[in-house]
Amino acid sequence: MTDDDTARTPETGSAPRLFIVGTPIGNLGDLSPRAAEVLGSVDAVVCEDSRRTGRLLVHVGAAGGPRNRTGRPDLLVANQHTEVPRIREIVDRFARGQHLALVTDAGMPTISDPGRHVIAAAIEHGVPLEVVPGPTAVSSALALSGLAAERFVFEGFLPRKGGERTDRLRELGRETRTIVVYESPHRLRRTLADLAGVCGGDRPVAVIREMTKLHEDVIRGTVSAAALHFDQTDPRGEFVIVIEGRPLERVIPSDEQLVAALQRSIDTGLSKRDAVAEVTQDTGEPKRRVYELSTKL
Repeated sequence: MTDDDTARTPETGSAPRLFIVGTPIGNLGDLSPRAAEVLGSVDAVVCEDSRRTGRLLVHVGAAGGPRNRTGRPDLLVANQHTEVPRIREIVDRFARGQHLALVTDAGMPTISDPGRHVIAAAIEHGVPLEVVPGPTAVSSALALSGLAAERFVFEGFLPRKGGERTDRLRELGRETRTIVVYESPHRLRRTLADLAGVCGGDRPVAVIREMTKLHEDVIRGTVSAAALHFDQTDPRGEFVIVIEGRPLERVIPSDEQLVAALQRSIDTGLSKRDAVAEVTQDTGEPKRRVYELSTKL
């Protein structure tokens, strides 16, 4: 970011805008200065829980900015039960030229949290969006896990029961990318047992508890070992499970396939020695095997 890329904050008289604000997933000190400035400057904050967001506003001293000089921003609760009914009021505030911030209890709105309907309403009514990035449990857990993070899938919370849960678990058992799952303490043991059943007990996993908080803890090992640990230890706090994807099944090429690959390499102008090196690298077969086959050409 250059000096010319300074982020905007709400200004008196400017057109309505919706700020999508990431909030701390545990440690309040992780709230960015820009997020604090926005939260103190908007007319209203659309939140999941007014008590938690109210404590956050007190923490950052959000007591009214240039658009809201009379006190803290209004708090509009839009959780999984109230988000859709709240849309009419939110749209009305946009029509009056107000700036709103959208937050959830922790992390980025819409990531296993409410907010999608508020964002859709803003888009439908032509209200510009601006994201204020913040911590997310998904990326933080991937980094802490030590597992491959180049490609991953985020499952959020698994279905609690029934065929939907069974089908989702079966899909995870076949998934080759790293998997991130959220889980509550009272369902953790069952989920680890189910994952051992579909993924195999020897699948590498990291189970992360109370991320960024005082009692943050990471259990690394196999799914079976993690399940045994929590059979002996009472799960407390919020959990993120990161599971290594299913290993790709390696198909061992036949002698005929290797000979054909060697011939194709030689036909492109490579020496027999270079052809052996190329086929060895492409197939992952032992160099000795590929060399012995090359002598038959």
